Amino acid sequence: METITSALSYINGIVWGVPMLAVILGVGLFLTVGLKMMPILKLGSGFKLLWSGRIPNKDKNIKGEISPFNALMTSLSATIGTGNIAGVATAIFLGGPGALFWMWCTALVGMATKFAEAVLAVKYREVDENGNFSGGPMYYIKNGLSSKWAWLGTAFALFGAIAGFGIGNTVQANSVASALDVNFGIDPWITGLVMMVLVGLVLMGGIKRIADVAGKLVPLMATFYIVAGIIVLAINASELPAALALIYTSAFTGTAAEGGFAGAAVWAAIRFGVARGVFSNEAGLGSAPIAHAAAQTKDPVAQGLVAMLGTFIDTLVVCTITGLAIVVSGEWTSGQTGAALTSAAFSSAIPYGNFIVAIALSVFAFTTILGWSVYSEKCVQYLLGPKAVMPFRVLWIIVVPVGAAGSLEFIWLLADTLNAMMAIPNLIALVLLSPVVFKLSKEYFQAKSPIDEDENSVKEPS
Repeated sequence: METITSALSYINGIVWGVPMLAVILGVGLFLTVGLKMMPILKLGSGFKLLWSGRIPNKDKNIKGEISPFNALMTSLSATIGTGNIAGVATAIFLGGPGALFWMWCTALVGMATKFAEAVLAVKYREVDENGNFSGGPMYYIKNGLSSKWAWLGTAFALFGAIAGFGIGNTVQANSVASALDVNFGIDPWITGLVMMVLVGLVLMGGIKRIADVAGKLVPLMATFYIVAGIIVLAINASELPAALALIYTSAFTGTAAEGGFAGAAVWAAIRFGVARGVFSNEAGLGSAPIAHAAAQTKDPVAQGLVAMLGTFIDTLVVCTITGLAIVVSGEWTSGQTGAALTSAAFSSAIPYGNFIVAIALSVFAFTTILGWSVYSEKCVQYLLGPKAVMPFRVLWIIVVPVGAAGSLEFIWLLADTLNAMMAIPNLIALVLLSPVVFKLSKEYFQAKSPIDEDENSVKEPS
């Protein structure tokens, strides 16, 4: 195991080195400029489309399996997880408060990335032999690029099929088991077995049942966590201006050693801010468009506007709440890391704050296991066909308790490495297919009435 861990650490250093960080931010910036800042300027339109797409549409002319709202909630169920609680804390522990600034930058350009992914996913999606919609990077590579690029789609599907067991399953189960063990004294194996049963009950119903569960759990739990975080910030309101100033200055000057914090250079703030930001919102990984490909929509751009809200909500709202709570509370200098650091920050201001964090993390991680099951399942189906779906679901369920009792350090390392490996084929495809995204976006807004924000009444460009 030690040899495997060392080898994985070496690979991790390569795939998360300067070139990868430059490519992730560079592609996002390229798409942002190419779209003329549209994802940022059209946030309001995205929220209007989200609100109008809450209920499944009965119109047979509108193709898809789940409502636009539930597509986003399924996507958010996979992104709002340990990255928002433990991941943000880890970024600040390793990179200092400045890491939060670089998470924000990653999210701002990541909105354009997530928009482009969803546009292409809907544009090039397919309907399988069972009438289910399938889409994502492997499909827009297969259907949007020439045959010489087909290997990229296969590579993405292979990475996604394997990565899900780390990013979306074992990491989440392990974090829940750890949180419940520390705060409530529940044995990790018990947690793992209970989660296995709950995941199985939902997973066997397919994407529609997963979307229904996500559509109810994600908004409820996110609101609960955000409100608790705002209370922490309100209690420490006098420290907020200094915290924001510290986040900004340390993003460019590094952070000196203080208390239990060992100090961090500017590069550490950038590396861990970008890495944990991508781990949290998954912009560029190509995972979220797999869920958005199943949305009921007339136009790819309309779903793209909804999809980009995932990055905004995940990082600029939820991660920001976590990061600010850690900094304003002063707990970032305590020497603690991960979920324990976030728990300490909440507990410093709210009675039983550690229980609030533990419950939030547990629900977030549970929904992440559900959301990522959709992603990995579609990758497996792309590689092996529809007959492989049921065996995959059984294996996914069995792995949950194994992850709950596994080694957290190794699982985090594996998940972080596979994150980057998924991003490589997807980012290449986004650049190659960017003219399609720009063209569809231009046509959509030219054909759209300025006062019409309901995508179901928008005529699909010819």
